[in-house]
Amino acid sequence: MDVIKWRKARRSDGQGGACVEVARFPDAVAVRDSKNPDGPKLLLTPHTFRAILHDLKH
Repeated sequence: MDVIKWRKARRSDGQGGACVEVARFPDAVAVRDSKNPDGPKLLLTPHTFRAILHDLKH
């Protein structure tokens, strides 16, 4: 069984504020709030994840 490897987004607030974690899957990217790791997760296609990142950057 593979372990899901979550990593904190580079732009997350290091002071415990806005902390987002992401995990890669073969056909998806999962996103969660690091302050609530057992809470809801957002599962996105890689294309949708890239589109959201593009929109956030611009």
